[in-house]
Amino acid sequence: MSEAFVVGAAVARRFQQGDVTLDALRPASFTVRAGDRIAIVGPSGSGKSTLLQLIADLDTPTSGTLRWPALGVSGALRPRHIGIVFQSASLLPSLSAVENVEVPLRLLGGPTAARAAARAALASVGLTDIADKLPDELSGGQAQRVGLARAIALRPRLVLADEPTGQLDQPTAQQAMDALLYSLEGSDAALVVATHDPAVARRLNTVWRMDHGVLTLPTPPAVGAPA
Repeated sequence: MSEAFVVGAAVARRFQQGDVTLDALRPASFTVRAGDRIAIVGPSGSGKSTLLQLIADLDTPTSGTLRWPALGVSGALRPRHIGIVFQSASLLPSLSAVENVEVPLRLLGGPTAARAAARAALASVGLTDIADKLPDELSGGQAQRVGLARAIALRPRLVLADEPTGQLDQPTAQQAMDALLYSLEGSDAALVVATHDPAVARRLNTVWRMDHGVLTLPTPPAVGAPA
């Protein structure tokens, strides 16, 4: 069996808003393994982003436990081991495309290595020709692919994407997904995408469903059942 990158045991996240308690994630147990391609689907407000933030170590569970057995320990996972793609590319407007991709690389390496790795990441998502352009010179699809390049530049073992195509039209969304999947080919990196787009979910091998904070995993086949 492949390595376990993330293991959640009865993980829950509750928010208190005045007198109102919101169960954004009810107790859920799950595992993300090397090579997984997982879509988390559900309507807006169902808890997809909350789950992704917990997996990314951007938030702390109210109860339950989260471990990253093959990746490391909480507080030391990003950006080396976990790369994150947000719905908005959130590029720094004063930096060129390649400089934006360099940002996490410079946190961990020297400037020469960072520039070379940033250009390689842009090439992997088909953006070699726009490396020196500023964000306001890019189309929405190009900007989102720059965000993808930034997330994968350090070759993380786990890539998390929160509605990465939510602001794109369907053809551009499919181009962005093409770039993301292509960039991970040949590696054991795992990919988890939170999306409300069925076309995106169909591109991935496994679907987790969320509704009102309840996570439902696919039922594994019975032992001895035909494949």
